[in-house]
Amino acid sequence: MWHYVRDRPRRSAAAATALVLALVAVLVWIGGEEPAPPSATPGTPAAPSGSALPGVDTTQDATYARIRPGYPDRVIVPTLDVDAPVLPIKAPDRTLVPPADPQVLGWWADGAQPGAATGSALVVGHTVHSGGGALDDLETLVEGDQVLVRSTRTEDGEGALRTMEYVVETVRVYRKGRLAERAAELFSQEVDGRLVLLTCEDWDGTRYLSNVVVTALPVDPEVSPTAGPTSDSGSVDG
Repeated sequence: MWHYVRDRPRRSAAAATALVLALVAVLVWIGGEEPAPPSATPGTPAAPSGSALPGVDTTQDATYARIRPGYPDRVIVPTLDVDAPVLPIKAPDRTLVPPADPQVLGWWADGAQPGAATGSALVVGHTVHSGGGALDDLETLVEGDQVLVRSTRTEDGEGALRTMEYVVETVRVYRKGRLAERAAELFSQEVDGRLVLLTCEDWDGTRYLSNVVVTALPVDPEVSPTAGPTSDSGSVDG
């Protein structure tokens, strides 16, 4: 049985879903122009791709936290050799912009938290067609692949770190117009708790034409995932 713990009060699911719809045009924008190359920031070197941080065991013997809401600190995708930091992002002007560094992901802080009982926890990131983006190969995931979210209990990073395990349910590629049509469903804040990863796809030389949307479901810490790839994985819609 999954054990959910309610966290701080959040906006109503209906209000959050309405805001998602208002942000669709900007989410599609993620599939627009190429982001600037990442620049090094003194004192904050990025972790090398696939590196495991102290206290985070991504092997099959890892012990994962019970399902409870938390503030995401890193997203780890073993299949893609990805271990990326996550920053909270908001949309004060209904403009949701991922971190400029394509090696850093953004979690929509006005939506669900990873581990919440209800709602889509949305994590977005830029893609770089020449390489260097954390989610460059997101479309290659298949159903059953593992995604780990390391989180903290408090917004300022205090509290014990814990790692939640998710398993990929669907991998879809949507053209910009089709993504807008499916936004209420894909980014719903009224569904059972899940993780949604979003980035861009289909570089035409000047911009991206599509978006990759991956949905992943939380795994009971006492049960190992056994799902394998199906025909839904990697499909193109629209």
